[in-house]
Amino acid sequence: MKHTLPKTPWALDALEPNYKKSTLDFHYGKHHQAYVNKLNEALEGTGKESTPIEELLSNVKDIPEAKRQAVINNGGGHYNHTLFWFILGPNAGGNPQEELAKQIDKDFGSFDNFKTEFANAAMTQFGSGWAWLNWCPENNKLLVEKSLNQDNCLMISKRKPLMTIDVWEHAYYLEHQNLRPQWIETFFKLINWKAVSDNFEKAKAGKTILNLETAAV
Repeated sequence: MKHTLPKTPWALDALEPNYKKSTLDFHYGKHHQAYVNKLNEALEGTGKESTPIEELLSNVKDIPEAKRQAVINNGGGHYNHTLFWFILGPNAGGNPQEELAKQIDKDFGSFDNFKTEFANAAMTQFGSGWAWLNWCPENNKLLVEKSLNQDNCLMISKRKPLMTIDVWEHAYYLEHQNLRPQWIETFFKLINWKAVSDNFEKAKAGKTILNLETAAV
């Protein structure tokens, strides 16, 4: 089965006024679809055409060298965008709850400290890329990290991504122009903390974060 554009868990106008449908038409319908198309092209002839995306990226060194960077770029684009869509939601924002909230307090001191560190990672990612909340199973700790282009921690470690913000300009330029701090502030109003908590529980249990075989249209 080829990789497909996953259906978002909300209608494309459901995030307004914080995230406009006009932006999502381009970001989801054009940019993300292009990554899916190019990923399928890059995988042709590799024997990995139907490998689930998380498994594919976790074992990206198994991809023939001639096609590896294309899989990193486009497979990363597919995975990163999908995680991004799935941790957003209408009527969202606020604070994390229960076990995730306790872990954030333990690892960052407070939710406010976490927000500051996360926002700083997003602000200081030079050029295009992402900021992340990742789970490190090797020391049972949450980490704020950032990555360039479409890279993520699956490609280089055993860490699991729980939440991410897209700081490529196409993610926010139609609404915020070059004002990345404004986009980061808006992003915190869009976070579905229940979805992030679910990812946290999966990561602790060693489970796949995104099961795109069931999420795909």
